[in-house]
Amino acid sequence: MTERLRFPAEWEPQSAVLIAWPNADTDWAERLDQVEETYIALVAAITRFEDAVVVVADEDVEAYARARLSSARIDMGRVRFVEAPYDDTWLRDSGPITLRDGNGFRLLDFRFTGWGGKFDASQDDLLVERLHGMGIFSNSSRQAIDFALEGGAIDTDGAGTLLSTWRCLRERHPGADRPELSRRLAEWLRQDRVLWLEHGYLEGDDTDAHVDTLARFAAPDAIVFQACDDPADSHYAELEAMAAELAALRTRDGEPYRLFPLPWAKPILDGGRRLAASYANFLIVNGAVLMPAYGDEADARAQAVLAEAFPAREIVPVPCRPLIWQNGSLHCITMQLPAGLIETGAGKG
Repeated sequence: MTERLRFPAEWEPQSAVLIAWPNADTDWAERLDQVEETYIALVAAITRFEDAVVVVADEDVEAYARARLSSARIDMGRVRFVEAPYDDTWLRDSGPITLRDGNGFRLLDFRFTGWGGKFDASQDDLLVERLHGMGIFSNSSRQAIDFALEGGAIDTDGAGTLLSTWRCLRERHPGADRPELSRRLAEWLRQDRVLWLEHGYLEGDDTDAHVDTLARFAAPDAIVFQACDDPADSHYAELEAMAAELAALRTRDGEPYRLFPLPWAKPILDGGRRLAASYANFLIVNGAVLMPAYGDEADARAQAVLAEAFPAREIVPVPCRPLIWQNGSLHCITMQLPAGLIETGAGKG
């Protein structure tokens, strides 16, 4: 690793969380009223701890979002609106992957292909370039990289170890072998170890097994992961195999990771289609962890596991059942911005 360029862990200090407001021109149109309630709850939770930067499609969407958030008594001094076009609201995958570059920042702008061409993503693929061109990021450069990579496909411990799933990266780049992909990721993201998971998937997930739905660093020596304790469930064998893989991984010091298995929610169906209700899709913010809640009895147990994994942080449930209708959850719709990347404070909104 170089000392100058570094990929910070999510638990490091942040200036804000970046999201995009759902509207009738996104895939949320059919159930817009339900998903808006989740976004309101999300912004309310974020602004308890830091700023929220809300991308809106136009002035009308901004006016509407501002009114909904204001009526929920959210601190609007911590909300900043930015107008830019987007196809959808999965900013974990279309937003910037930010490296610290000395006293500034480097925004890595990978190709976003709509998860391997499954959906149109022409506007989303331009989002980082447009936001950077608007000057909302402080002391930053942008590096365009002609390589398909989504933020949800990777997780870092902030100290040079990257965690990813072979299923996803192989699907995006079938012509590349593992040593090549490890080398390229390590070079771009300034990592010196890439740990690959062979197992793990969720029905209803169209990302080809993003790691942020399966296993996440909680500290350089700790991993929180989605477990399944129901032998009759179709996920049981695959998630048990993933748990065994995680147990076999070693830290940089050669020690086993401290592992925190998350409980398994009962199946949530939509017209017979299984939805991907993962508790691993949490978001770390300053002083807290925002946890996806699904209205299941496992919610309380998931909150307890996260409290054990993050003992210095408040665990804040956010109702996310509407999100999984479109195959993602809380982490998928957000992108944290490291401290110093944007101007913060009251009076911007």
